[in-house]
Amino acid sequence: MAKPTSLMRWLGVSVLSLSLASCSTVKYNTLEKFGIHKRDILVGNVEDARDAQTEAQEQFQDALERFGAVVEIENTDLKVAYDRLNDEYEDSVDAAEDVTDEIDAVDKVAQDLFDEWSEEIELYTDDTLKRDSESKLRQTERRYEALANSMRAAEASMAPVLATMQNNVLYLKHNLNAQAIGSLQNTYSSLQTDVNRLIEQMNLSIERSNAFIAELGTS
Repeated sequence: MAKPTSLMRWLGVSVLSLSLASCSTVKYNTLEKFGIHKRDILVGNVEDARDAQTEAQEQFQDALERFGAVVEIENTDLKVAYDRLNDEYEDSVDAAEDVTDEIDAVDKVAQDLFDEWSEEIELYTDDTLKRDSESKLRQTERRYEALANSMRAAEASMAPVLATMQNNVLYLKHNLNAQAIGSLQNTYSSLQTDVNRLIEQMNLSIERSNAFIAELGTS
């Protein structure tokens, strides 16, 4: 079966992006008027999920390399290291969310397709054709279950990687916080010295003012 054209795919995305309050049947019927069926949408969504996982792999690899590069460099500027790794972590989170969204979209269309198929089987009046269709439905459901399990396993494998990345980013952030507090302590010490000097200068000025006032009173 030919894949949906770019226009067809665009139409599919546009219609499926309508308000959630809209009836799924209406949306699917609208798509079918353009020659786009649930199976076409399912194929397109599976492709999108695949691409999202590929992009996630690349992002995680880039993040891993960045983490490794920062770890290997001695005396790495902490702020620079944090900014770089935090950017990689946030990009990885986005990539992971894209994977989940695409897999959810695949599962939604797949379940709608199987529901429709199951309902239409009851419309057969030929028992032989009906049994053949039921057999194909079961086979297709088993193949999809294997695919879904594989995609969900890939999705689940991202969680511990993200957790490790988050731990490292947080550790860097908290080191920065500690460093910042240390900097504030140094700033406070300097400020305290300046204030003490100011107080001494003000006391001297006050003394001179008092002396001047006193001199005026006796003159």
